[in-house]
Amino acid sequence: MSANPASPGPGRRERKKAATRQAIADAALRLFLERGYEQVSVREVAEEADVSPTTVFKHFPGGKETLVFDQEEHTDAALVAAVRERREGEGVVDALHRYVRETWLPHAAHPRHAEFHELIDTTPALRAYSERMWVRHTDTLSAALAAESGVPAGDLACDALARFVLEVPALARGRADRGGAVDALFGMLREGWRAPGA
Repeated sequence: MSANPASPGPGRRERKKAATRQAIADAALRLFLERGYEQVSVREVAEEADVSPTTVFKHFPGGKETLVFDQEEHTDAALVAAVRERREGEGVVDALHRYVRETWLPHAAHPRHAEFHELIDTTPALRAYSERMWVRHTDTLSAALAAESGVPAGDLACDALARFVLEVPALARGRADRGGAVDALFGMLREGWRAPGA
C-alpha cells in the first residue's frame, strides 16, 4: 500500500538529521576508498564530515562497519514490503524481480560501484559484516515469503527462494549486461534451469 500522497513529508529536523547522516556516510566512504578501511579512524571521518565523533556514533551506533553499509538498515523493511505490497495480480517472483531491478541496478550503475565492492572483498571486517547482513536479510525475506504463503517459518521452498533472490546481485555483478543477467536469473526461477545451448 502506498503512502497517502496528501500526508506531509519529513519535517525540517528529520531532513537535517538525514542530511547529516548522509554527509557522514559519504565522508567515510570517500576516505575508505582513498586510504583503506583500516587506515581511517572514526575521528578522521568526523573531521572530514565537519562533525564531532559523538555525532558520528549517534548516527551510526552499530560501529565503524555501519558507516560503509549506511543504507542497509532499510533493506529488511524493503524486502518485506516487496512481498507484502505487491501490485494487484503480481506474483511474488515478479515482485522480487522488479525490486532487484529498481533497487540494485541503479546502485550497480554508480561509477564507484566496483571500488566499493573491492573495498568490502579485501577487508576482512567488512566482508564478515556483509556476510552477517546477507544471512539476516535472507531470514527476513524467507519469513515474509512463509507468512505470505501461509506456511511455517523455515519452510524449505521459502528459504531456497530467499537465498537465490539475494544471490542475484552477486551473480549479475561484473556482467557486461547486468540488467540482462538479472532478467535471465529470474527467468530460471520461473521456468527452471536448462542446460546452456539446449
